Order: sequence, then structure tokens, then C-alpha cells
Amino acid sequence: MTEYLRSTTAALALCALAGLPALGQDSETPSEHQHHDDDHDHHAHDDDARMDTVIVSTSRSGRVAQDDPMRVETINREEIEEKAIMRPGNIATLVNETGGIRVQVTSPALGAANVRVQGLYGRYTQLLADGLPLYGGQASSLGLLQIPPTDLRRVDVIKGSASSLYGGSALGGVINLLSRRPGDEAEGEILVNATSQNGQDVTSYVAMPVNDSLGLSLTTGAHRQGIEDFDQDGWIDMPGYERVTARPRLFWEDDTGSSIYATLGFMSEDRDGGTRAGRTAPDGQPFVQSQETNRMDGGFIGSTPLTESLTAQIRASAMVQDHEHQFGSVIEDDSHESYLLEATLAGEHDQTNWVLGLAWQSEIYSSDTFPGFDYTYDVPGLFGQVDHELTGDLSVSLSARLDEHSEYGTQVSPRASLLYRPGNWTIRASIAEGYFAPTPFVEEIEAAGLSRLAPLTGLSEESAQTASLDVGYQAGGFETNLTLFASDVEGVTKLAPFASMPGGPLDRVELVNVEGSSELRGSELLLRYIWRDFKITGSYLYLDSSDPDGLGGRHEIALTPEHSAGMVAMWERHGEFRLGLEMYYTGEQRVEDSPFRMRSDSFLDVGLLGEITIGPASWFINAENILNVRQTREEPILLPARAPSGRWTTDIWSRNDGFIVNGGVRLRF
Repeated sequence: MTEYLRSTTAALALCALAGLPALGQDSETPSEHQHHDDDHDHHAHDDDARMDTVIVSTSRSGRVAQDDPMRVETINREEIEEKAIMRPGNIATLVNETGGIRVQVTSPALGAANVRVQGLYGRYTQLLADGLPLYGGQASSLGLLQIPPTDLRRVDVIKGSASSLYGGSALGGVINLLSRRPGDEAEGEILVNATSQNGQDVTSYVAMPVNDSLGLSLTTGAHRQGIEDFDQDGWIDMPGYERVTARPRLFWEDDTGSSIYATLGFMSEDRDGGTRAGRTAPDGQPFVQSQETNRMDGGFIGSTPLTESLTAQIRASAMVQDHEHQFGSVIEDDSHESYLLEATLAGEHDQTNWVLGLAWQSEIYSSDTFPGFDYTYDVPGLFGQVDHELTGDLSVSLSARLDEHSEYGTQVSPRASLLYRPGNWTIRASIAEGYFAPTPFVEEIEAAGLSRLAPLTGLSEESAQTASLDVGYQAGGFETNLTLFASDVEGVTKLAPFASMPGGPLDRVELVNVEGSSELRGSELLLRYIWRDFKITGSYLYLDSSDPDGLGGRHEIALTPEHSAGMVAMWERHGEFRLGLEMYYTGEQRVEDSPFRMRSDSFLDVGLLGEITIGPASWFINAENILNVRQTREEPILLPARAPSGRWTTDIWSRNDGFIVNGGVRLRF
């Protein structure tokens, strides 16, 4: 696999030297988006049903979704609206209910979670906003819970290594959040929501055209959750938080096709977990766990056509995020910074599209409390992509990226994708390599902090090879897709007992590269049928995973269920009502470092959703987890003694919030 992947780099360079033209304008820019009706909310239902109108740019090809050799799965505006009334405060439910994706809780005390794509660790998933890393090149687990879905019109998902397009942070895949664009008339929306577990949300979205060239939008949100201790053991099972967000956006385009997109983002949140007031952990001491977060980000995309077949584009983004964590008696004060500057030239000629780009990315972590863990990663890079239509049914995409990482040296990330479309069938094959630059923030550290972590020494990059084969069929209202995939990850970083000092303290851990490879093999099945106002979607994921156990053998990767499945049935009359039933099954999984069990139970999550629209008001109610699944019904999540890493909690393998009902109103004007 490795030799074949590396050969794509040479092939791409030869194509570029031969002057093969390329991809046209990246359709994340305003000019592309505003030329397609699928970007306007009033047409989202009709346009997303006609899949051939969905233009994807997350793969950088700017092609119609069905014609792109790289498979990019899309979550359209209709589905986003459904999930927005379930969880208006964050996008966790939105991505969790996508086939092949699992949102895994990383810090039970604070409710933090990350996104695992086809079983790969969540730190390998790159989260983008309009193609920009506005939440950081390596977004924290709480980032997923701090993004409201109010202003999203579509979400694009690439599964498998996308390092050839987006660098080391996209080793496992990409989730790209695409924003709504102002239409021809001013519009707005206000959503008010309350839950049976003391949660409240208010979000608003306003968009207006200033003139024929300029449009503006503003999204704001205020969210609150009260603390909940369901089993009354003194440990908070549902952390409390208060959060406010604001994001203005600007869209400009002139008659020549030149365009500018700009955005600013502001977020402030206080989150509280750990022991309740007046209660203690098993060691007899209180252990408050809290986090204050303040984030500000900005992004810019400028694009202009140079000729009829050449387009130049500049992208830039910056993010600064300050944290104050409390882990018992330890206060950790730190900041994260992320920067991107990228310039691309794209073109097209006959049946060939190409793009060449230069990029500079920077990730900076600075801690006032533990400065020994500070790092700065500066990564200049060169990347390119060539798409060529070999015949009317057969096309190929080759992409590669050369990064010069300031800490881990030269990294080459190639990818090759092939598309064959005979009749109603779609067959895709992809093979790729990627890398990830380790940081101290593996999942256990996000739950416990840095106080017990030994200084980092001798780490190397984590690298992966991924491959997939997709076979899809679509006719009338029926659609199905089967994906076979495989991933090998070398040098995975994990916590281990601190072994550098024999006889040293037992309450210390160190981060090491595990010898051998983590292997994931699986298949993913999607079935969808649409008939008039009815739509039913079914998905199934089989995952065979294994890790070196350090003793010469292998074991199943923890918190990676072998079997999972979902079914969503929706009866919807657009602009009138929506009624839905959802069921999600999660099979058994290996549990790590728990005194209570070695394997989890399987469980079923059932929900009902109803919405009715009367004039400008849509009234909704959503019953989630009707079977009242909750891990603390089976066992405590609180450990009898604090783990060497500093954690007080077991892993979360189930839900831990129980039955919950939310309802409210969405007003459009």
C-alpha cells in the first residue's frame, strides 16, 4: 500500500509540470454558493432531493457530489433543522447520528466529547467552518459542544485520511460546517428551547442583502444547563454551563466573479462538574472540576478569476482560546492559538481540473501553570490536486501534500481516488496516507489535566494508511451504499505508567508511542427510501478493531463497538409539519480501566420528534432516550480511588443523561 501511495506524489508532480489545468473556483466561496439554489434555505428541501445540484468543495474539487472521485457525504439543511430542534446548543447530535461516526465522551465530569470517524480516535478528525480551522487545527473536545447549528446550511464529511488536502490534523477525516448565505431578501429566525433537565437555549439568525453585491448575517446564542446528579452520589452526572456566542459574516461578490467572505466569532462559557457543593470524592476531599473558556476567531476567503479558466484564492484564519481549568485543588491556566494562511491557483481544461497551493499553519499552546508542556508547531506546506475524467463514466483524482513540520520534519501525504459510474451505479475507491503531530491532549488528559503527566520526550508522529471501497446504487426514491474500509495507524500515542524512574511515584503517567499498529477493518451500509412525504433511512456499521496489548498480543480497541445501527423514519410536509421516529443501537464494546466490568452492555436509544408550523411559528417537541438508558443505572461512573492519570471517573460507554424531553418554538420572519 505504501509504495503505491507514494507513487501518486510523482504522478501529481508530472501532471502539474505538464500544465494540466484544474479545479475551478472552490465552491465554499460566496460566488459559487450564490450561483446555486441549494444554498438558499427556501429551496433546501427541493435542491437536496436533487442530489445533482449539490456542489461539494470540501474535497477542493468544486464538483457535483456524484461526480467527485472522493466520496464526500453531505448532511443537508433539512436534516440540520431536525437536529437543531433536538439540541439547539451544539452539533454533537447532528454528527453523532451520521453513519460511521460516533461522538465519544472524553471527560464525563465536564461532558466533553470528540468525533470518532470509522473507529479512529477523535483527535484525528479535523473540524472546519467554511473550509477554515476556526476552532483550531486540533480542536478541543469541548469545541464540538460549543457550536450551535443555527446558521448551518450543510455539513460535508470526508471519512479516511484527508491529510493531502488539510494537513496533519485531518488524519482520520474532515467535518466541514458550511454556513447559510443571505438570499435576495432579508430573513431571520429565533429559536427558544427548554428541556426537562433544566436546560434552556435561545438562538437567533438574521441575514440581509445590503445591495446586489454585499450580504450580511449575524448568528447569536445563549445557552444554559443546570447541574444534575441522577444517582445522588454527590458527583455531577450532567455538568452545568452558561454560554454565549456571536458570529457575524460578510459576503461580497462583484459582476466579474471576484468574491470575499469574512467572519468573526466570539464565545464565552463557564462549565462546572465534579463533586457537588458540600460533597466529597471517595478520598474524603471535594473535587471540583470546572472550565472557563473564552474564544475569538476570524476568517477570510478572497477569490478572483484571472482568466476564463484560472482562479486565484487566498484563505486566512486565526483563533485564540483562553482556558482556566480546575481539577480539584489544581488550577490550570492556558491558551491555544491557531493560524492559517493559504494561497491557491486553480484551473480547468477539457476534462481536467487542477489546483496548486501554498499553506502555512501554526498551532501554539502556552500554559502559565505547566510551561514545560508548551509547544509551537509551524508547518509550511505545498499541496496539489488533479482531477481527470478518463471517459464519460470513469474519472480519477490524485492529491498530495508536502509539509515541513517544525517538530516532526518532512511529511508527505498522498491520496488517490477513482470513480466509476455505470448507469445507476456509483463505485469509488480511495487510498491515502496521513500523519498527526502528537500533543499532550489525549482523551485521558482532557479528563484529568496535566498535573500527573511526565514531561514529553522522544515522541514521533502518528501515521496512518487508509483505504476504502464504496459501491452505491440510486434509482427513483431508493438509494443504497456499501462501504468497505481499512485503517492502519502506526505509533499511536497513549498514556502508560511512568517507567523512567524505577521505584518512583505510582501516581504519574507518561505519553508514549505504542509499538505496532492499531488496525481497523469494517463495513458500512446505508439504505434510504423516499416516497412522497415519507423518508426512511437505515444504517449499519461493522467494525473489527485491534490494538497491541504491550505483551506481544492484541486486543479490541476500547470504546469501539463491533456492531452499531440506526433507523430514522420521517413524515414531513415542508412548511406544514414534521413527525419522526429514531432508533439507534450500540453493541457491546471493551471497557478499559474500569473496576466494574471488562465489556459494556449493548443498548437501544429511541426518540420521537414532532413539529407543526402555523404561519411564521414552528412549535416542536422532542422526546429523547425514551427507554431511559443511563450508565449510572448499571454502575457508578465514579472510581473508588483516583486513577494514576488523575481521573476520578470511568469511561462513558453508554448515555448518561436518561430520558429527556425538550420543546419550544422557532419563529421565522
